[in-house]
Amino acid sequence: QVQLAESGGGLVQAGGSLRLSCVASGRAFDGDTLGWFRQAPGKEREFVSAISRGNNTYYANSAKGRFTISRDNAKSTVYLQMNSLKPEDTAVYYCAAKRAYAVSTWYYKPEQYDTWGQGTQVTVSS
Repeated sequence: QVQLAESGGGLVQAGGSLRLSCVASGRAFDGDTLGWFRQAPGKEREFVSAISRGNNTYYANSAKGRFTISRDNAKSTVYLQMNSLKPEDTAVYYCAAKRAYAVSTWYYKPEQYDTWGQGTQVTVSS
């Protein structure tokens, strides 16, 4: 079973940038689809981005053009570079993993993932 640990969250002004990292331990995750989700207070957890085994990337409309997901299998790490941050990006950000047998497989629903990190808080001030 892989364990995930996020880092890189913090307080940033609108228009600023943050890079989130998620390190996996317990086993290699090169066979996983990896995702980033976020959850704001009083709201459901929502999809932000995903990256397949074959490095195909997918984004929610709210993240397109501003966020970039990437993975480094040698470091067992997935990243989320977030630029041009807005106050509405404020949330706890979670990374997630799910074994995938096809290189292009990706998931966008929280229930499709079976491994989660503990989350990292991102706060964007106006």
